[in-house]
Amino acid sequence: MMRTAAFFVRVFFAFGLACAAQEGVAMSLNLISPAFANGADIPAIHTCDSSDLSPALSWSGLPPATKSLALIVDDPDAPDPAAPQTTWVHWVLYNLPPSAAGIGQGVTSRELPTGTRAGVNDWQRTSYGGPCPPIGRHRYFFKLYALDVVLPDLGKQGKAALEHAMQGHVIAQAELIGLYQRP
Repeated sequence: MMRTAAFFVRVFFAFGLACAAQEGVAMSLNLISPAFANGADIPAIHTCDSSDLSPALSWSGLPPATKSLALIVDDPDAPDPAAPQTTWVHWVLYNLPPSAAGIGQGVTSRELPTGTRAGVNDWQRTSYGGPCPPIGRHRYFFKLYALDVVLPDLGKQGKAALEHAMQGHVIAQAELIGLYQRP
């Protein structure tokens, strides 16, 4: 039932975008997840307290000049939201093709759209690392960037290298924020 409802929401949303495009209405980049709403709790299945699966994500409203997409997931509340000291990076993806409308839950490196590259997160892995806050309720920012270029291979670099490479090439961005506090 949930899958059917999600399908109809996507079809309705896509129809609305098509109508807006025909009427010349400016569209903006949009990032959503069927797992959680913006500003809501991230289900445990996407955290270190369960299966640590990446949530499914979908996007729409790409500018026509989009050549690639980049995704950064980070937590600015580390280690303690009452006294944050660092931003912990959970996932770094780039060169996602504009033809991809999203990525599925629990996506592995082999299942990412062709051409997608993964950067290193703060666990020194190139895969998703879900929320695992040591204390308090943290915010997790899923940031999607539409770029006017396909980036060169950055190797085993992380968020900082990607942000540097993206400078001057971001033509749109969207953000989805999830919350999590360990039981």
